[in-house]
Amino acid sequence: MTLKLLAEVSPQDLLVALAEVQSHLLGYVKSMALKCAVDLGIPEAVHRRGGSATLTEIATDAAVHPAKVADLRRLMDLLSTTGMFTVTNGEGSGAGDSDDAAVVYKLTTACRFLVGWRNLSPVVPFFTSPPVVSSFFSLGDWLRSEPAAAGSVFELANGCSLWDMARKDAAFNSVLNASMVADSELFLEVIILDKGRIFRGLSSLVDVGGGNGAGTRIIAKAFPRLKCTVLDLPHVVADATAASDDNLQFVAGDMFQSIPSADAVFLKFCKPCFTNLKNILHEWVDKDCIKILQHCKEAIPARNAGGKVIIIDMVKGSLHGDSKINEIEAIQNMFMMYVNGIERGEKEWKKLFSDAGFSDYRIMPILGPLSVIEIYP
Repeated sequence: MTLKLLAEVSPQDLLVALAEVQSHLLGYVKSMALKCAVDLGIPEAVHRRGGSATLTEIATDAAVHPAKVADLRRLMDLLSTTGMFTVTNGEGSGAGDSDDAAVVYKLTTACRFLVGWRNLSPVVPFFTSPPVVSSFFSLGDWLRSEPAAAGSVFELANGCSLWDMARKDAAFNSVLNASMVADSELFLEVIILDKGRIFRGLSSLVDVGGGNGAGTRIIAKAFPRLKCTVLDLPHVVADATAASDDNLQFVAGDMFQSIPSADAVFLKFCKPCFTNLKNILHEWVDKDCIKILQHCKEAIPARNAGGKVIIIDMVKGSLHGDSKINEIEAIQNMFMMYVNGIERGEKEWKKLFSDAGFSDYRIMPILGPLSVIEIYP
């Protein structure tokens, strides 16, 4: 930093700028703190106590060693500062009271996504797993390497693709599958609640790459007259057919070859990854997405007969002016480099739809940067 800059910027602005640099440098500590809290079962422990608990109660429920309670306080203070909990002093205690039995932590709305029946806590071990996190240690090497040198940032760091690691490492495969199932189930519950009309009027639907049917089963249960089909690779549906419901069936196939006929084809943002293939459009390059979408178009009737493709995925820039959403869109787009994927804005989506032969589309934002996209033949 030059002396001229020091003279031009106020001391307060310098402090804010320095704090921003430090926040970037130590941002991983926030992720690890959340991982620790989930590993210890802290959100669920607070939830079981009605949504609030003292530090002493949390220490007891999480089996924290008595000598480490002060360190637990540091963890809870960070998670409170970053919006996962709120913290207040108990009744009768002064503002500076440090009594562990007087300090009360409560779940925030954000933290409630990690507790209860449908929750996102299984995604935490995946996103903070060493193979995934270490992928970004090699980001500089990735940007300087020849395109054919490695298929993805993950592959460059780990010597194999994400899917290969899942096949050979049972523990990692379990973490990956649990993450994707939890993600799929929670968001589909919300989508049915808020945008359930997208499924009304349909008599049949095929979920492309639907894995073991965890997400599709939620749709089938909510719309019992809708005939739902899960399309996935043979070894995937072989393990899933025993759990089929009355209006849910499984079909072995490959989305790059053909897709079963239905009123609508469903492509959701995440899949239970029991498959060898990447099943999310944001994990495929444009030419592959176009091929998938062309097969989708072949599977559905004309628009005036109710035919459509339903996509649940990120549409960058769909919520203009929200800095938090803009930040997570940029983070997610960067994160997708771990499997050589990409997030798209409306302009990019529109081109894909047009190149695949579709005539029109509609985008409906749902949660944060996620949207429901309907495209019509």
